[in-house]
Amino acid sequence: MARIIPLSEGSFTVDGTKQFVPFDDRKDQLGARPAGSLLVEIQPFLVITDRDILLIDTGLGFRNPDGILQLHQNLIDNGINPMEVTKVLMSHLHKDHSGGVISTDPVTGERSLSFPHATYYVSKPELDYAFANDGKSYHKEDFDLLAQRDNIVFTEGKGTIDGYIHYEWSGGHCPFHQVFLVDDGEDKVFFGGDEAPQISQMRSRFVAKYDYDGKRASELRQEYMERGKAGDWTFLFYHDTKQPTTKFQI
Repeated sequence: MARIIPLSEGSFTVDGTKQFVPFDDRKDQLGARPAGSLLVEIQPFLVITDRDILLIDTGLGFRNPDGILQLHQNLIDNGINPMEVTKVLMSHLHKDHSGGVISTDPVTGERSLSFPHATYYVSKPELDYAFANDGKSYHKEDFDLLAQRDNIVFTEGKGTIDGYIHYEWSGGHCPFHQVFLVDDGEDKVFFGGDEAPQISQMRSRFVAKYDYDGKRASELRQEYMERGKAGDWTFLFYHDTKQPTTKFQI
């Protein structure tokens, strides 16, 4: 049976500058942020199966006050050694999903993959697109080592990893976004990234202006929800720290 661990990095506001500003709803006022700011919750996931310790997306990559990569600290707090992660599955490479791909030593400045013993699974056309569109949503310094290391597996289209991790391109949120279904024979765990970011969007016909193809993304949410009902999937919501997981009932 798969064990699911949400790895919340907290809440942030983000405006047109694409800068993520920490937001504490116990003391911060959303109205005090720049006009048009969105409130975004950030939450990678760990899925532990009898074969792997899977990390799905890597958060913003910030360090806590002790200088430790927050993603590493979240793993440690859950009894997991970050060096034991075996696979890193990347839905796409926008800043809020790929910030933790690379870790920069605060003393030496040396840059390395944050999970050096893991195999990273990345959409090759997404990486190419991200390099070509370096700027507000993509920051190539967050992921450029992916093109230089040998523990990277590039995915394209639709396929299966080790016979039980299924991936497919979705293309709603960004052109080469991919989603994952982990099926270990007992549980089916679905990660839709920003095609299925939070439960409220799944239940509505929401069309987001920030999606590459908002209409397709909206349609995909309905499609995945119906497939999930039929297949008894557990959904993981990257942008919903209040309800990280759910199963939709038929």
